Formats: sequence, structure tokens, C-alpha cells
Amino acid sequence: MNDIAIPGLDIDWAKIFSDLQSTGLDLGLNLLAAIVIFYVGRTVARMVTKGVRKVLAAQSVDPILISFVTSLVQWALMAFVIIAAITKLGVQTASLVALIGAAGLAVGLALQGSLANFAAGVLIVLFRPYKVGDYVEAAGVGGSVIQVQVLTTILRTPDNKEIIIPNGQIMNSIITNYNANETRRIDLVVGVSYSDDLDKVREAIKQQVAADERVLKDPECQIAVSELADSSVNFVVRPWVKSQDYWAVKFDLTEAVKKRFDKEGISIPFPQRDLHIYQQSA
Repeated sequence: MNDIAIPGLDIDWAKIFSDLQSTGLDLGLNLLAAIVIFYVGRTVARMVTKGVRKVLAAQSVDPILISFVTSLVQWALMAFVIIAAITKLGVQTASLVALIGAAGLAVGLALQGSLANFAAGVLIVLFRPYKVGDYVEAAGVGGSVIQVQVLTTILRTPDNKEIIIPNGQIMNSIITNYNANETRRIDLVVGVSYSDDLDKVREAIKQQVAADERVLKDPECQIAVSELADSSVNFVVRPWVKSQDYWAVKFDLTEAVKKRFDKEGISIPFPQRDLHIYQQSA
């Protein structure tokens, strides 16, 4: 290409065209390399994530921890891949990191509650106060744990309602896990009449408890007089059962004791009051 001479302005079009070709070629190669880095890196990140999942599953790690850890690993690897691809395009990562940091600070200030829930979710995964399937009471509600997410925990109530609780509220409240231990104690209170033979009552309860095979022999069931109430003598009955048998045994044993009392002629008195009437003459 011949140079074009303009009075007062000399332009080397050949050099400009050559520089554009060189710049376009470099940009195209860098763009191609960035795309390759992104797709290859994404594939490697998925493979590593699957490998981490398999390793954790082989170690019988809690499903909550597996899901949480693999998510963090995948996001961390993808962030590294994206930064590597952007760097290949010639973008200065120092300024990019500073920009991301400033944006992160602004978002963090706006989403303090969400960050607190995220931190609480990390603590739940690390300390595992409950796991999927456990029946817990936390933040004033109770239900079976269905899923532990990054920001929330999902519970299902016995009447099949779904409750979503922020993790921050759970970690800031008292957590009662009814399935944390393999065994639980049932606490029953049985009232009988003051006229009934207490030894006979105790023996009837003891035989009825022993008849249920789900009641554990160790620890031994405690049967004792706990209170001389206004209308009845109250016995406490405290058998131990497996956690999964708690409600079934409690309901069945309550009914069985009532039927046994009917058979033995032992009365369960109604609340009663003595009424004294004084007649005053005119």
C-alpha cells in the first residue's frame, strides 16, 4: 500500500495496518486461549468436585457436610478458573481484585443478615448439632430436618408443614435434638385412688411394662410414688426405649395401663372436692 501524502499531515497507513493485524492476531489468540482455559478449567473443576464427593461418601461423611463441602470446592475452583481466563485476556487482576473487594464490601454491608446466616450455616455443618432426619426444636419451632442449606434449614412438622428457618436464628437459640442419642426415657404420670393398694398398683404397672418387648431392660424402669395430690396418689413410670420407638411405646403403654387397671379393679379418680355446708339457725 502506497503512502498518502497530505499537506501538513503524514500518515503511514502501511504501519497502521500492520499494527492492527498484529494487535488483532494477539487479541484473537488470547481470546482463544482464555476460552480454552475456561472450558478445560470448568471440566477439571467438575471432575475434582465429583472426586471430593466420592471420597467423602466413601468415608461415610454426613450428607449435609458432603453437599456443603463440594459446593464450596466447586465455587472456589471456578473462581480460580475465571480469574485465570481474565488474566489471559490482559486484564490486570490487581485492579480486578480491588474492584471485587470494594463491591464485596458494599454487598456485605447491605446483606449483613444473609452473611450471618451463611456463617451460621458453616457452623452447623462443622459442629453438626443435628443431621437430616433428626427431630429438633429450634428457634421456637419443632420438626424433622429435611435439608440444611447455606442460609436456611428446612424442617417438616408432624402434620406435614414445611418450615424454613434462617440458620442465624437457629444458632442463636437453644437446640433440642430428640434423636441425638439412641435411647430415650418415657415419663408417664399415673394417678390412683387413695383407697387402692399401692403395692398392687406398683405390681400391675411393673407387669404391664415388662410385657412390652420394646421397653429396654437396662436402664431399669423406675416406678415410684411421686406425689400425694389433692384427688389421687400419683405414680411416675419411667421406662427406657429406643428413640425411634418413643411415641409408639408411650401411646401403647398409656392405653395398656388403663386397661390393666380396669381389669384389676384399680380406679383412676376424677378431681374431687369436699363441700361442707353449715346451716345457721335464724
